Amino acid sequence: MLDVCLLGTGGMMPLPKRWLTALMARYNGSSLLIDCGEGTQVAIKQKGWSFKPIDVICFTHYHGDHISGLPGLLLTMGNAERTEPLTLIGPKGLERVVNALRVIAPELPFEIKYREITDPIQEFKINGYGITAFRVHHNVPCYGYTLQIKRQGKFSVERAQERQIPIQYWNRLQKGETIESEQGILRPEMVLGPERKGIKLTYTTDTRPTRSIEENAKDADLFICEGMYGEPEKDAKAREYKHMTFKEAAVLAQKAQVKEMWLTHYSPSLVRPEDYMSVARDIFPASFAGKDGKSVELTFEDEGRDG
Repeated sequence: MLDVCLLGTGGMMPLPKRWLTALMARYNGSSLLIDCGEGTQVAIKQKGWSFKPIDVICFTHYHGDHISGLPGLLLTMGNAERTEPLTLIGPKGLERVVNALRVIAPELPFEIKYREITDPIQEFKINGYGITAFRVHHNVPCYGYTLQIKRQGKFSVERAQERQIPIQYWNRLQKGETIESEQGILRPEMVLGPERKGIKLTYTTDTRPTRSIEENAKDADLFICEGMYGEPEKDAKAREYKHMTFKEAAVLAQKAQVKEMWLTHYSPSLVRPEDYMSVARDIFPASFAGKDGKSVELTFEDEGRDG
């Protein structure tokens, strides 16, 4: 199960009841953030979630509305006596940008590990998360992210018995362990069926529509996409400033054949996103206006889903 919460849905500047951009996901005791705009700490508290399990923070890019909340969050995590390392992932310049922000948070009781994205598409595996960063099209280097939770095949008693694998090894093999035994090397695939469908979440903001988004969001359980503008008269502005409209996001969702799309990263002028959702739903019916605190539990296919 992957818990997902939109902490902040605003672009450019915070508004009452709308903090700046941030998403939080939780899996197996570990939490991951994508972006950390102003108000992220307040939003986490309002949700009732904890700062302590945050092990990974991914940044789409380094505009202030996506990273301005980081120094305060680092200080809070340090004051909570965190000692475990924190991994940061982001485009080129990550360490330089974070060190500049850390002028006001210079001493921390935990190590920061920097994982800089150097390719148009790059994969990371951390704490059970499969993270794919993919380049999108903004006016500075910017990336979208796909999170995947893989799911191994079912344990097959028949296969284990056919291969005469002693029962004392079954549990360890089922957990993915490779074992050296008197029978030789025993591998999980010897007793597991084909890999089952996992969980997939794709998140992207501050971009024009790109083929990379369509490809990386393919068949996602949840696609969270920028909807900077809903008003039809803002189409030219979206193109000029390298942002996306509700209509363009819906077309991407349709092409990628995702299960559901949430819009986020609204312009401050877009006070009531729901007023324009028909534009998106006419193209992709499973479109929803994201709002601060909107959350869902994404579950494996045969376990149901809570929203």
